[in-house]
Amino acid sequence: MKAPRITDTTLRDGAHAISYSFTEEQVREIVGGLDRAGVPVIEVSHGAGLNASTIQQGFSKTPEFDLIRAAVETAEKAKIASLFVPGIGTSEELRKAAEIGIGAIRVAVHCTEADVTEQYIRLAKELGIEAVGFLMMSHTQPAEVLAEQAKLMESYGADCVYVVDSAGALVPQGVRERVSALKEALSIDVGFHAHNNLGLAIGNSIAALEAGADQIDGTVRALGAGAGNAPTEVLVAALNKMDLNTGIDLSQLMDLSEEVVAPIMPGPIVIDRDNLSSGYAGVYNSFLLHVRHAAEKFDLNPTEIMEELGKRQAIAGQEDWILDVALELAKKKKVTV
Repeated sequence: MKAPRITDTTLRDGAHAISYSFTEEQVREIVGGLDRAGVPVIEVSHGAGLNASTIQQGFSKTPEFDLIRAAVETAEKAKIASLFVPGIGTSEELRKAAEIGIGAIRVAVHCTEADVTEQYIRLAKELGIEAVGFLMMSHTQPAEVLAEQAKLMESYGADCVYVVDSAGALVPQGVRERVSALKEALSIDVGFHAHNNLGLAIGNSIAALEAGADQIDGTVRALGAGAGNAPTEVLVAALNKMDLNTGIDLSQLMDLSEEVVAPIMPGPIVIDRDNLSSGYAGVYNSFLLHVRHAAEKFDLNPTEIMEELGKRQAIAGQEDWILDVALELAKKKKVTV
């Protein structure tokens, strides 16, 4: 087993947890801390990717390109990456981010829709930046399907393809199966992105490494959508215990977590009822805030909505469906009463 390349996604995934309110000053402080600690890749964008500051996804307090520019200007060694979701972002935003100076783009789609990434992965390579394929909601498909989708991304020029546990629904066996399948099918790097809805973000990340993963994601203090992600500082500590030297300074990461990120957070990231129900039902983590608003609007338990969304296999991009589902449940409840 080898030490993975770590990507910290605090300034992207973490945006979900603080309602997209990062400021330029916060970005500079967090990027500076991660860079000094030796984190090689730092992801910065709206939580749902470039151009996602909308009424559907949630408006950013500060324009994301201002945040990206602040990150690029601050990082001395680290590569700045952004997330890109086809249909939310366009080629224009990808070109602009590359002009500002990002070094990598992570092209994210539902795990059966790799074919829509072709033009963006090819464009990224034309622009001279790293292209990463992000297979979201990977728990919904068997390993062999993910491998076929990953092969498409590789054929378009991707440098790495990620198994993404968007709902925090996978257990270690499922992670091993999926990562192993991609390692066998591809000649490029394989990555793994965890969420912690079942309390398995660190365990699943280690399982991914055991299966051969080359790249792993984390967020400082687990700041991320839903129940958060694998805490970067805990991940590095665990890897150190396994004699896998990432070259990242754990002490600096712990200070960054305690002194900079913790004060930004509205509260600790916990596996509460809503987060556990989301992971158990296999519902996309960024749906949580929308589900809570819908539950309040229609006097429902968020768990009811989560269970129904899980049954209907809702995927990223279907946030507007949440209100429809909640309304249907409320009507049924009223009739029953």
